[in-house]
Amino acid sequence: MSFRVRAPATSANLGAGFDVAAVAFELWNEVEVGDANGTPADRDHLAIRAFSRFADPDGWSFRFTDRIPRERGLGSSAAVVALGLVAGALAAGEKSATDELLAAGLELEGHADNLAAALTGGVCLTWDGRVARVADDLPAAAIAVVPATQVRTAEARASLPSSVPHEDAAFNAGRAALLGAALASGDASLLAASADDRLHEPYRAEHASHLAAIRTDLPPGALGATLSGSGPTVLVWAERERAEDVAGTLAGRFPGCEIIRLSVATSGAGPL
Repeated sequence: MSFRVRAPATSANLGAGFDVAAVAFELWNEVEVGDANGTPADRDHLAIRAFSRFADPDGWSFRFTDRIPRERGLGSSAAVVALGLVAGALAAGEKSATDELLAAGLELEGHADNLAAALTGGVCLTWDGRVARVADDLPAAAIAVVPATQVRTAEARASLPSSVPHEDAAFNAGRAALLGAALASGDASLLAASADDRLHEPYRAEHASHLAAIRTDLPPGALGATLSGSGPTVLVWAERERAEDVAGTLAGRFPGCEIIRLSVATSGAGPL
């Protein structure tokens, strides 16, 4: 018996949606699970630890294909956990709901927003262990500006203050409301208006100096920019018909970065 599972890249926060909002993208990691080939499973591997939540990995072999850049704010660890969870449930013959998979994997991933998006696809919100897929697409094209440097999520999280001024909290509440309105209405101008944050982006800026550079001089056709997860990747939101030109301008400005046009994944982690 053998089967394959894939899981998408994700971007969390979407600016002001800190620890709540995330989107899945058409950039996939995969695992092929088959009969054991005599090599013991690496029980320290994150995906195999997730697999173990549902099935014993002994007796199975695992071959991984990684396409999502690691430690760049594009949910590589969430995708790995999602691969293991879905593969383990399949091996055990179980049909687990998204909330059950999320609960099983949260200890391993640590960030419900990324893992929820990897499991559901589309744009989703997560809170109190619950997941709601709220949109199938975004009202703008997404272009990732991916530096060569890496940022560990734990270190980026440690840079955040334990409290923020009331003014900043109110600012973010307003921008989060605009983000929700943009997703509900499909209005690109509302998405552009929501693309700012005072809860996490200012404290992670030293690892993503290109965020300020992009915002200060948005390419023609760009609507705004947000830090992807904890960075250092920046997502630039662009008018759909001008996305190619925006990507070209960004490539010229940031030759040391990989520029990736991303489409929203219509499905989450699952078998191929």
